[in-house]
Parts: sequence; structure tokens; C-alpha cells
Amino acid sequence: MARILAIDFGSKRTGIAVTDTLQMIANGLTTVDTPRLLKFLDDYMLKEEVETIVVGYPKTLQNEPAQITELINPLVEKLKAKYPKINVELIDERFTSKMAFQTMIDSGISKKARQNKALIDQISATIILQNYLEWRR
Repeated sequence: MARILAIDFGSKRTGIAVTDTLQMIANGLTTVDTPRLLKFLDDYMLKEEVETIVVGYPKTLQNEPAQITELINPLVEKLKAKYPKINVELIDERFTSKMAFQTMIDSGISKKARQNKALIDQISATIILQNYLEWRR
């Protein structure tokens, strides 16, 4: 079975998470500089089979698209064009950064390590992917 890959897109950094091959467990993979995202995905797709790309789609408390969606929408179109055989899904990602930070606190990660924004992005991508897996079930 192919993997599912999740993206927590940011203007500077993008968190990436993937499932195991049975699509049961979400694992943080890495954080990449956003300008290198498509190159990273190309390299990853050469090594691993991906069935679905889940993109976190932030919304405001009023259920309106957040400002960064202006950057996410073109990314989604590029992904669909570049990988026509891969399903691209959007999932609401409200509060994932706050949940990621709380997860770090709950896990006992040191205060200094919690300042690592790349780790927060990776954990956020994992939460997005886990939410998608739960929604799909």
C-alpha cells in the first residue's frame, strides 16, 4: 500500500509527515525550507510510493480562509498538475500549531527545544495527517 503524505505549509518552512505503508500511523518526517518543497517532494516520490497528499488548509474562527491560503492555493494546483495520479486533499488545520506546542510540553520536551519552530511545523504536519486518518475512518 502507498503512503499518505501531509504538508503543513508555511511561508518560510513546511512541515512534512507521512504514514506507514499500512496507512495507520502518522509520523513526522521533516521540515523543509518552503522554496525547496517541490524539489524535496520530487526526491521523496522517487523513493516512496505516495497515494494521497494532504495539505493543511488554515481557516479563521469565522470559517473563512486564512491569509496564507493565497500561497497554499497555487501550491495545491502545482501538486495536482505535477502529480496527476496522486490524490490531493485539503483539511482544516486550525489550531494545529497550538496543539503541536502543547504536545511538546506534554511530552516533556525542554523549553529550549520547544523554541525550534521547525519541530513545531513537523509536529503540526503529523497532527494534520492524524486528523485526516481519523476523518477517513
